[in-house]
Amino acid sequence: MKSYFQLQFKLLNRKIIDFGSPLLIAYTLLPIIFIIAANYIFNKTEFGSYVLVLIALSTTAKLSELKRNEFLKSVFSNKDYRILRVIENNILCVPFTLFLLYKEEFLFSILLIFITSGITLFNFSSKTNFTIPTPFYKKPFEFTVGFRKTFLIYPLSYFLTYISVSVENFNLGIGAILLIGITCISYHTKLENEYFIWNYNLTSKQFLIEKLKTCIFNFSILSMPIIITICIYFHIKIDILFLFFFICIAYQSTMILGKYAAFPNEITISESIFIAISFMFPPMLIIVIPFFYLRAIKKLNKVLE
Repeated sequence: MKSYFQLQFKLLNRKIIDFGSPLLIAYTLLPIIFIIAANYIFNKTEFGSYVLVLIALSTTAKLSELKRNEFLKSVFSNKDYRILRVIENNILCVPFTLFLLYKEEFLFSILLIFITSGITLFNFSSKTNFTIPTPFYKKPFEFTVGFRKTFLIYPLSYFLTYISVSVENFNLGIGAILLIGITCISYHTKLENEYFIWNYNLTSKQFLIEKLKTCIFNFSILSMPIIITICIYFHIKIDILFLFFFICIAYQSTMILGKYAAFPNEITISESIFIAISFMFPPMLIIVIPFFYLRAIKKLNKVLE
């Protein structure tokens, strides 16, 4: 069992390195980002405990996939399998549990431990006859795959919007649209096979424009319920709403261009640094976006022209 967790830790480290982030920076920033985000949720809504529990449970859903657990049962004894599942579920929920304890939400922290331990009794098949429908069938790959993997994020975002209106908290509504924006950014981190890029009968410039148009259109569809709701109930602050909407589009565009600027490789440390700087200091987007665009054109010319 010890070897299993050591292997999972090595796989996690490899994913972080492949993403282009040094391990020290990743393990330093992630707790800070989590604490800031969790504090924001608690400060902006009285339902913060419920929101954190829902997010925590959604992170453990992947661990209950049927085929994955069938494999674990074939490797470990029934007793060791149950212990392993309880441990790994609760490891994922440790940050949420500790934060709830810090906020003196003892009932919710105990409830979270109980549910995450109890859910190990159930396994869910990721391959069923039911497929989550998406509005992106005409533009496959990023949004179609990403939407199905992160489907629960959207009900959560719309629920936060409902709370925003209920407690008359505009900032919570902005948080909901940023949550969708961050989720959509994650869709553009994976580079498709070179063949699928070559298959486009477009020039490099047309290809990038098509990718950006698809991103803007799909993100608009996903965030539309939030935008309409906030426009109705917080019409005085529409300008702020659309400022954050366009910031989300700018960051997604940066990620798309950065991905193809590194083509045919995954995003490297150099692109990651530029992206991180632009995220921390938005005015840098004025420099980063054209820089990535020109590099992406040069890289894609080898395939598309």
